[in-house]
Amino acid sequence: MKIGFIGLGNMGAPMALNLLKAGHSLTVFDLNDNVVRLLTDAGAKSAGSPRALASEVELVMTMLPEASHVRGVLTGSDGVFAGVRQGTTLIDSSTIDPASVREFSALAAQRGCTLVDAPVSGGTGGAAAGTLTFMVGGNRADYDRMRPVLSAMGRNIVHCGDTGTGQVAKICNNLILGITMAGVAEAMALGDALGIDAKILGGIINTSTGRCWSSDTYNPFPGVIGTAPSSRRYTGGFGTDLMLKDLGLAARAAKSVRQPAFMGALAQQLYQAASARGDGNLDFSAIIRLYRKA
Repeated sequence: MKIGFIGLGNMGAPMALNLLKAGHSLTVFDLNDNVVRLLTDAGAKSAGSPRALASEVELVMTMLPEASHVRGVLTGSDGVFAGVRQGTTLIDSSTIDPASVREFSALAAQRGCTLVDAPVSGGTGGAAAGTLTFMVGGNRADYDRMRPVLSAMGRNIVHCGDTGTGQVAKICNNLILGITMAGVAEAMALGDALGIDAKILGGIINTSTGRCWSSDTYNPFPGVIGTAPSSRRYTGGFGTDLMLKDLGLAARAAKSVRQPAFMGALAQQLYQAASARGDGNLDFSAIIRLYRKA
């Protein structure tokens, strides 16, 4: 299939590479020339604008930081909608609010196109390994049609319901992730302060009722999990500012339906404090730095 991919960041670049490995014809666009070169060296073509990209492909994927970026890429004067052909499918794998996705889907429909939301979970490791979970919002026929493409990048492709429900699933998942990481960080820091070896404590938690992904795969205490960002000074992975953004999405979504989100609000304040102290570009597991002495 002729696919266009816009947004070659820490997640988008490995996803695009997996599309190439699966044999798809790929055209890419990103403002970072170095990452575009990485993809063209691997066999992709580059486009000069989202408009040019959309004019020559059957499917457009976007993987961008925020709704404002998606809006610009889609609706700008040189955007996707300015060049897209009728019948093209658009898949947005960004993590944004459900209302924006539904708006973009309606704009796509006005142009005879289909837009589905398909945010992901699994982190940069899952993106590189092609084992992501895709949470897909759209009608069943579109889901069935897109599943083979998404399967080149992910292992678990879930139809969540109508347009926007993929984002609902992602927001709820990341709400849990932000809360549990803060909880594990608090417990690990407490254990360290009380004198237990962090690796021993981590091992106990990971064979006991406190076990969760934030403890057994991504433990925030340095040295407990050798492959976690905490063991490489919190570089790479999922940034603190991105987690703060996602918790903000959850807070606004909760407010829109008058649903309490007590722990989410506290977690949002913790990540805001971490960002304010200069840790915004570090992996979100660096939240433990709020609990530990320098």
